[in-house]
Amino acid sequence: MLTKNEIKLITSLGQKKQRLKHRLFIVEGKKTVDEFLKSQFKLHHIYGLSDDYDGAPEKFSRITEAELKKISALTTPQQVVAVFEIPNAEKVATDKLVLALDAVRDPGNLGTIIRLCDWFGIEHLVCSETTVDCYNPKVVQATMGSLTRVNVSYLNLEAFLKTSKVQKFGAFMDGNNIYETALPKQGVLIMGNEANGISSEIEVLIENRLGIPHFSKHQETESLNVATATAILLSEFKRRT
Repeated sequence: MLTKNEIKLITSLGQKKQRLKHRLFIVEGKKTVDEFLKSQFKLHHIYGLSDDYDGAPEKFSRITEAELKKISALTTPQQVVAVFEIPNAEKVATDKLVLALDAVRDPGNLGTIIRLCDWFGIEHLVCSETTVDCYNPKVVQATMGSLTRVNVSYLNLEAFLKTSKVQKFGAFMDGNNIYETALPKQGVLIMGNEANGISSEIEVLIENRLGIPHFSKHQETESLNVATATAILLSEFKRRT
């Protein structure tokens, strides 16, 4: 039976400040939990409806459906909730293409972008301090386990770009046609905020402005979703290199 303190701790991890305080985050669903269990992430505890995870009995608690509902962050709780430790971020290596996010706020967008990094072999994702937390339960859910294979770093993006010696590419509505631009194997590709794009402080540090051409005869769509645009740009970088 779950104690009040356990319930309080697990539910508090829905808040960023509590995740940072305890250095813990939650993962839900058997498939995603399995991905984390076979990764380098350290398990804190598992709570499940069945004994599927009894390989580490000291870190497993069988719970009831009523208890699962109390600790789950999902509208429809799945069979298992696991708590993992937040690791220290690895040093960002710029010998390959790096993706950087400038104040991307939507958890679904970040989760999708992390999956795209995994798909296209982007090992390092750099996030501004104003980007949504990758350990937000909605982000973790949206990554479908890809968070275990992508190193996500939160840092002062402006300072990082100033000290980085590789080419900086940014996505802009008026940027140069991505399909007609020479693309290198290494560099930093920067994607901006959903509503405002790349901030002025970051824009001045970008030497290469990239854009995705508009082919519709109607020309009424204002912009692409940031995750969709990221998919197109990463695909083109990888296709060329």
